[in-house]
Amino acid sequence: MVDERVVVVTGGGTGIGAATTRLLRATGHRVVISGRRSGPVRQMAAETGAVAHPADLTEATAAHNLVETTVSRYGRLDGLVLSAGIGRGGAVGDLSDETWDMVIRTNLTGPFLLLRAALPHLLKARGSVVAVASVSALRNGKSNAAYATSKAALLQLCRSLAVDYGSQGLRANTVCPTWVRTEMADRRMARFVHESGLSGGVEEAYEEATKLVPAARPGDPSEVAEAIVWLLSSAASFVNGAVLTVDGGITALDPGTVPFDFRLESRAGGH
Repeated sequence: MVDERVVVVTGGGTGIGAATTRLLRATGHRVVISGRRSGPVRQMAAETGAVAHPADLTEATAAHNLVETTVSRYGRLDGLVLSAGIGRGGAVGDLSDETWDMVIRTNLTGPFLLLRAALPHLLKARGSVVAVASVSALRNGKSNAAYATSKAALLQLCRSLAVDYGSQGLRANTVCPTWVRTEMADRRMARFVHESGLSGGVEEAYEEATKLVPAARPGDPSEVAEAIVWLLSSAASFVNGAVLTVDGGITALDPGTVPFDFRLESRAGGH
Protein backbone atom coordinates (compact mmCIF):
# COMPACT_ATOMS: atom_id res chain seq x y z
CA MET A 1 0.00 0.00 0.00
CA VAL A 2 1.30 3.45 -0.92
CA ASP A 3 1.88 5.74 2.06
CA GLU A 4 2.21 9.40 1.09
CA ARG A 5 2.90 10.78 4.55
CA VAL A 6 5.66 13.38 4.78
CA VAL A 7 8.78 12.40 6.72
CA VAL A 8 12.00 14.30 7.47
CA VAL A 9 15.12 12.14 7.88
CA THR A 10 18.24 13.67 9.39
CA GLY A 11 21.55 12.02 8.60
CA GLY A 12 19.74 10.87 5.47
CA GLY A 13 22.72 10.78 3.15
CA THR A 14 24.51 7.73 4.54
CA GLY A 15 24.12 4.67 6.75
CA ILE A 16 20.90 4.01 8.60
CA GLY A 17 19.42 7.34 7.50
CA ALA A 18 20.03 6.51 3.84
CA ALA A 19 18.56 3.02 4.21
CA THR A 20 15.51 4.51 5.91
CA THR A 21 15.12 7.04 3.12
CA ARG A 22 15.21 4.28 0.51
CA LEU A 23 12.57 2.24 2.32
CA LEU A 24 10.30 5.22 2.95
CA ARG A 25 10.46 6.22 -0.70
CA ALA A 26 9.87 2.65 -1.84
CA THR A 27 6.62 2.63 0.15
CA GLY A 28 5.45 5.96 -1.28
CA HIS A 29 6.37 8.40 1.47
CA ARG A 30 7.36 11.94 0.61
CA VAL A 31 10.76 12.43 2.20
CA VAL A 32 13.00 15.41 2.94
CA ILE A 33 16.55 14.46 3.91
CA SER A 34 19.11 16.57 5.69
CA GLY A 35 22.72 16.30 6.74
CA ARG A 36 25.85 18.40 7.11
CA ARG A 37 27.55 17.05 4.00
CA SER A 38 25.84 18.28 0.87
CA GLY A 39 27.31 15.61 -1.43
CA PRO A 40 25.82 12.47 0.15
CA VAL A 41 22.49 14.21 0.83
CA ARG A 42 22.10 15.34 -2.78
CA GLN A 43 23.25 11.97 -4.13
CA MET A 44 20.68 10.13 -2.02
CA ALA A 45 17.98 12.58 -3.11
CA ALA A 46 18.84 11.99 -6.75
CA GLU A 47 18.78 8.22 -6.24
CA THR A 48 15.46 8.06 -4.41
CA GLY A 49 13.47 11.12 -5.43
CA ALA A 50 13.63 12.58 -1.93
CA VAL A 51 14.12 16.31 -1.41
CA ALA A 52 17.63 17.35 -0.35
CA HIS A 53 18.08 19.98 2.34
CA PRO A 54 21.72 20.03 3.50
CA ALA A 55 22.07 21.83 6.83
CA ASP A 56 23.89 21.95 10.14
CA LEU A 57 20.99 21.26 12.46
CA THR A 58 22.90 22.18 15.60
CA GLU A 59 21.71 25.74 14.93
CA ALA A 60 18.12 26.72 15.78
CA THR A 61 17.70 28.74 12.58
CA ALA A 62 18.73 25.76 10.45
CA ALA A 63 16.26 23.50 12.24
CA HIS A 64 13.47 26.03 11.73
CA ASN A 65 14.34 26.39 8.03
CA LEU A 66 14.25 22.61 7.47
CA VAL A 67 10.77 22.40 8.95
CA GLU A 68 9.55 25.42 7.00
CA THR A 69 10.96 24.05 3.75
CA THR A 70 9.15 20.76 4.31
CA VAL A 71 5.81 22.29 5.23
CA SER A 72 5.99 24.87 2.45
CA ARG A 73 6.55 22.14 -0.12
CA TYR A 74 4.13 19.50 1.13
CA GLY A 75 1.74 21.34 3.43
CA ARG A 76 2.33 19.03 6.37
CA LEU A 77 4.86 17.05 8.41
CA ASP A 78 3.88 13.58 9.62
CA GLY A 79 7.11 11.97 10.75
CA LEU A 80 10.62 12.69 11.88
CA VAL A 81 13.58 10.30 11.90
CA LEU A 82 16.51 11.52 13.98
CA SER A 83 19.42 9.60 12.49
CA ALA A 84 22.22 12.18 12.41
CA GLY A 85 25.01 11.58 14.88
CA ILE A 86 28.74 11.45 15.50
CA GLY A 87 30.96 9.33 17.71
CA ARG A 88 34.07 10.43 19.57
CA GLY A 89 35.95 8.29 22.05
CA GLY A 90 37.34 9.24 25.42
CA ALA A 91 36.90 8.71 29.14
CA VAL A 92 35.70 11.62 31.26
CA GLY A 93 39.24 12.63 32.19
CA ASP A 94 40.39 12.54 28.57
CA LEU A 95 37.63 14.53 26.86
CA SER A 96 38.27 18.12 25.91
CA ASP A 97 35.56 20.73 26.29
CA GLU A 98 35.42 20.98 22.51
CA THR A 99 34.90 17.25 21.95
CA TRP A 100 32.23 17.01 24.65
CA ASP A 101 30.37 20.02 23.27
CA MET A 102 30.55 18.74 19.70
CA VAL A 103 29.13 15.31 20.55
CA ILE A 104 26.37 16.64 22.81
CA ARG A 105 25.41 19.40 20.39
CA THR A 106 25.24 17.02 17.40
CA ASN A 107 23.62 14.01 19.05
CA LEU A 108 21.32 15.75 21.52
CA THR A 109 20.94 19.51 21.13
CA GLY A 110 20.41 19.26 17.36
CA PRO A 111 17.53 16.77 17.74
CA PHE A 112 16.02 18.94 20.50
CA LEU A 113 16.09 22.03 18.28
CA LEU A 114 14.50 20.18 15.37
CA LEU A 115 11.86 18.58 17.57
CA ARG A 116 10.92 21.93 19.03
CA ALA A 117 10.60 23.45 15.56
CA ALA A 118 8.62 20.49 14.20
CA LEU A 119 6.36 19.93 17.20
CA PRO A 120 3.37 22.08 16.16
CA HIS A 121 3.20 20.34 12.78
CA LEU A 122 3.68 16.87 14.25
CA LEU A 123 0.89 17.50 16.74
CA LYS A 124 -1.42 18.73 13.99
CA ALA A 125 -0.73 15.55 12.01
CA ARG A 126 -0.83 13.27 15.08
CA GLY A 127 2.55 12.22 13.84
CA SER A 128 5.46 10.06 14.89
CA VAL A 129 9.12 10.47 15.83
CA VAL A 130 11.80 7.79 15.76
CA ALA A 131 15.26 8.51 17.16
CA VAL A 132 18.28 6.39 16.30
CA ALA A 133 20.21 5.95 19.54
CA SER A 134 22.50 2.98 20.21
CA VAL A 135 22.97 0.07 22.56
CA SER A 136 25.44 2.52 24.12
CA ALA A 137 22.36 4.28 25.52
CA LEU A 138 21.70 1.10 27.56
CA ARG A 139 25.16 -0.41 28.08
CA ASN A 140 28.54 1.27 28.21
CA GLY A 141 32.06 0.50 27.12
CA LYS A 142 35.43 1.98 27.87
CA SER A 143 36.29 5.46 26.59
CA ASN A 144 32.73 6.12 25.48
CA ALA A 145 31.58 8.80 27.90
CA ALA A 146 30.36 11.53 25.54
CA TYR A 147 28.73 9.26 22.96
CA ALA A 148 26.96 7.02 25.48
CA THR A 149 25.75 10.00 27.49
CA SER A 150 24.38 11.73 24.39
CA LYS A 151 22.52 8.63 23.21
CA ALA A 152 21.05 7.89 26.65
CA ALA A 153 19.83 11.48 26.83
CA LEU A 154 18.36 11.23 23.32
CA LEU A 155 16.41 8.18 24.45
CA GLN A 156 14.97 10.12 27.38
CA LEU A 157 14.21 13.11 25.17
CA CYS A 158 11.98 10.87 23.06
CA ARG A 159 10.34 9.40 26.14
CA SER A 160 9.61 12.94 27.30
CA LEU A 161 7.75 13.55 24.03
CA ALA A 162 5.73 10.38 24.54
CA VAL A 163 4.77 11.33 28.08
CA ASP A 164 4.09 15.02 27.44
CA TYR A 165 2.31 14.79 24.09
CA GLY A 166 0.99 11.25 23.81
CA SER A 167 -2.49 12.43 24.80
CA GLN A 168 -2.41 14.68 21.72
CA GLY A 169 -1.65 11.79 19.40
CA LEU A 170 2.11 12.14 19.07
CA ARG A 171 4.22 8.98 19.27
CA ALA A 172 7.97 9.00 19.92
CA ASN A 173 10.10 5.87 20.02
CA THR A 174 13.79 4.97 19.92
CA VAL A 175 15.78 2.26 18.17
CA CYS A 176 19.07 1.10 19.66
CA PRO A 177 21.31 -0.71 17.17
CA THR A 178 24.61 -2.39 17.89
CA TRP A 179 27.37 -2.43 15.27
CA VAL A 180 25.83 -1.86 11.86
CA ARG A 181 27.83 -1.74 8.66
CA THR A 182 27.83 1.98 7.94
CA GLU A 183 30.40 4.47 6.76
CA MET A 184 30.96 5.64 10.34
CA ALA A 185 31.35 2.07 11.64
CA ASP A 186 33.74 1.22 8.81
CA ARG A 187 35.96 4.11 9.89
CA ARG A 188 35.96 2.86 13.47
CA MET A 189 36.82 -0.65 12.33
CA ALA A 190 39.70 0.69 10.24
CA ARG A 191 41.08 2.40 13.36
CA PHE A 192 40.61 -0.85 15.30
CA VAL A 193 42.70 -2.66 12.68
CA HIS A 194 45.46 -0.09 13.13
CA GLU A 195 45.27 -0.16 16.93
CA SER A 196 45.20 -3.95 17.29
CA GLY A 197 47.33 -5.06 14.36
CA LEU A 198 44.67 -7.39 12.97
CA SER A 199 45.86 -8.98 9.76
CA GLY A 200 42.41 -9.55 8.27
CA GLY A 201 41.47 -5.92 7.81
CA VAL A 202 38.04 -4.44 8.39
CA GLU A 203 36.25 -7.78 7.92
CA GLU A 204 38.20 -9.31 10.79
CA ALA A 205 37.59 -6.20 12.86
CA TYR A 206 33.83 -6.60 12.47
CA GLU A 207 34.17 -10.27 13.36
CA GLU A 208 36.04 -9.40 16.54
CA ALA A 209 33.65 -6.58 17.47
CA THR A 210 30.59 -8.81 17.10
CA LYS A 211 32.05 -12.00 18.56
CA LEU A 212 29.67 -11.85 21.53
CA VAL A 213 26.59 -10.93 19.47
CA PRO A 214 24.26 -13.96 19.45
CA ALA A 215 23.52 -13.32 15.76
CA ALA A 216 27.29 -13.56 15.19
CA ARG A 217 27.46 -10.64 12.76
CA PRO A 218 26.98 -6.89 12.46
CA GLY A 219 23.66 -5.54 11.34
CA ASP A 220 22.77 -4.15 7.95
CA PRO A 221 21.35 -0.62 7.71
CA SER A 222 18.27 -1.99 5.95
CA GLU A 223 17.45 -4.09 9.01
CA VAL A 224 17.36 -1.02 11.22
CA ALA A 225 15.38 0.86 8.58
CA GLU A 226 12.67 -1.80 8.67
CA ALA A 227 12.26 -1.24 12.42
CA ILE A 228 12.18 2.54 12.00
CA VAL A 229 9.56 2.48 9.25
CA TRP A 230 7.41 0.09 11.26
CA LEU A 231 7.55 2.40 14.28
CA LEU A 232 6.51 5.32 12.07
CA SER A 233 3.57 3.38 10.70
CA SER A 234 0.01 2.90 11.91
CA ALA A 235 0.92 -0.73 12.58
CA ALA A 236 2.70 0.61 15.70
CA SER A 237 -0.19 2.87 16.71
CA PHE A 238 -0.10 1.83 20.39
CA VAL A 239 3.70 1.84 20.68
CA ASN A 240 4.88 5.01 22.38
CA GLY A 241 7.96 5.76 24.46
CA ALA A 242 9.38 2.37 23.52
CA VAL A 243 13.04 1.43 23.18
CA LEU A 244 13.54 -1.20 20.48
CA THR A 245 16.93 -2.90 20.47
CA VAL A 246 17.97 -3.86 16.95
CA ASP A 247 21.11 -5.57 18.09
CA GLY A 248 21.24 -9.24 17.15
CA GLY A 249 20.56 -10.13 20.78
CA ILE A 250 23.63 -8.55 22.39
CA THR A 251 21.72 -6.74 25.16
CA ALA A 252 20.09 -10.06 26.09
CA LEU A 253 23.50 -11.54 26.90
CA ASP A 254 24.74 -11.83 30.47
CA PRO A 255 28.46 -11.04 30.19
CA GLY A 256 29.12 -13.00 33.36
CA THR A 257 28.38 -16.21 31.45
CA VAL A 258 30.89 -15.53 28.67
CA PRO A 259 33.89 -17.22 30.40
CA PHE A 260 31.91 -20.49 30.41
CA ASP A 261 31.42 -20.50 26.64
CA PHE A 262 34.56 -22.26 25.45
CA ARG A 263 33.64 -21.77 21.80
CA LEU A 264 34.90 -18.19 22.06
CA GLU A 265 38.61 -17.66 21.64
CA SER A 266 40.25 -14.71 23.34
CA ARG A 267 41.64 -12.07 21.04
CA ALA A 268 45.12 -12.66 22.41
CA GLY A 269 44.83 -16.39 21.95
CA GLY A 270 43.56 -16.11 18.40
CA HIS A 271 46.42 -14.01 17.08
